[in-house]
Amino acid sequence: MWNGELLDLDAYLDRVAFTIDPAADRVTTLRGLHRAHLAAISFENADVHDGVPIALDVPSLQDKLVARRRGGYCFEQNLLFAAVLDRLGYEVTGLTGRVLLGRTGDIPRTHAVLRVDRRWLVDVGFGGGGLLEPLPLEVGAVARQGDWTFRLDHADGVWTLRSFQAGDWFALYDFTEDPRGPADYRILNYYMSTNPASSFVGPLLAQRTDDHARHNLKDFELTETRPDGSVVKRTLTPGERARVLREEFGLEVPDRATAMA
Repeated sequence: MWNGELLDLDAYLDRVAFTIDPAADRVTTLRGLHRAHLAAISFENADVHDGVPIALDVPSLQDKLVARRRGGYCFEQNLLFAAVLDRLGYEVTGLTGRVLLGRTGDIPRTHAVLRVDRRWLVDVGFGGGGLLEPLPLEVGAVARQGDWTFRLDHADGVWTLRSFQAGDWFALYDFTEDPRGPADYRILNYYMSTNPASSFVGPLLAQRTDDHARHNLKDFELTETRPDGSVVKRTLTPGERARVLREEFGLEVPDRATAMA
């Protein structure tokens, strides 16, 4: 289903600067790959911002995120990662989540997440400050990842991922374990990348989370948020934004995405 056989694994591993240790167990390798992917490939929506169609086939994802050293949003990131894991022999199940970020109400399930080996929540494509490493798919699972702490709750068939921020548990997204495949993601991807009501159609977005902070760019505003709730913001010039995208987010985005609107 995930077409791992179409992936140039060596090129991907070079892109994320990760070497597979043949002596390492599956969980150690999965954790290492998850961290390496997040460190190397930032979340971004420059193509959506510019009206460029988003392709989700493995060769297109490899060309964009690996060869051209771009990033992407959840469908691109997690489908590429699913192909990598498929190629390495992991059992991958696609799921969909509802992005909460403190919201309630009638929110559609538009976020792609992965279940791996039936026991791990895996997500390298969340733009709201998500996991740095896989989290055990267990009720009440709590994990400290860098300065961040995550918890997984379960009620009435729905899992909720929370992050401890500013002294409280903040809901990031919820999801169910109903399997989804590439065809489901293609439909969601089309809506999220073309509909004017989509949060990705509009401002240029880039995001990267490390052990200590979440770095977020929205148009010309750069924000650094830490788990204790402290926030630092600054406004960038067009020239500064191009440099920040390149040096802080590691993105080689097209010139049109860094021009003044």
